[in-house]
Amino acid sequence: MSYAFSGKTALITGAGGGISGACAELFYRYGANLVLTDRDFLAVAATAKRLDPEGNRVVALPHDVSSSQQAELVVELATKTFGCIDFLIPGAGLYLEQALSEMTDAEWSQLIRVNLDGVFYTVRESRPLLREGGAIVTIASMAGHKGSLKHSHYAAAKGGVLTLTRTLAIELAPHIRVNAVSPGLIQTPMVSSLIAAHGPQLIEQTPLKRFGSSMDVVQAVAFLCSDAASFITAETLHVNGGLYIAS
Repeated sequence: MSYAFSGKTALITGAGGGISGACAELFYRYGANLVLTDRDFLAVAATAKRLDPEGNRVVALPHDVSSSQQAELVVELATKTFGCIDFLIPGAGLYLEQALSEMTDAEWSQLIRVNLDGVFYTVRESRPLLREGGAIVTIASMAGHKGSLKHSHYAAAKGGVLTLTRTLAIELAPHIRVNAVSPGLIQTPMVSSLIAAHGPQLIEQTPLKRFGSSMDVVQAVAFLCSDAASFITAETLHVNGGLYIAS
């Protein structure tokens, strides 16, 4: 499936790698202009350079999504460069393991700031720039639906993303559609330690008997941004090979 995104602009956070990086590659292939951000500026700048060596359609910015002030600067640059935003994918995330009994205030706060506050700041600042008929797709997680052992901060933040997504869909309708994608176990660096420790067991629990790829997720994101999903809002699309229902 391919979509015609020429003349459209996508703002993607966390685009230095993983799911957001794959999203940048796919949307560029479909013709979109891109504003890419990441806390790791060297990584996101390398992605931008690889996709668009001339810098005509892709700009990269350093961006700590937990800072509302930095969200303002990102939107400023997007305005100056492309004038508007059609697709917003606030994909920056942080996944750390810590048992509740050992979790510090700082650890709890860090995961909430990145995974939930970061989505809120990015959406709030971008909203005036979103063009009529645009789309927001948040990146939630299976953990936000059912919880996750030793990841209470991450699961709580992703649960917040799900309810924030539905609320935004109501507030921004009928002009902007807002949906979520909930990945399961996707082979990215963020969950490499979990896969290394429990890979065979997790594969056995997954009806489709494999881990997902970043492309599995971003194809779902592209669909939700496209005109093919023009009557879909406030929904969550699960991308987990059936693990959510089977485990």
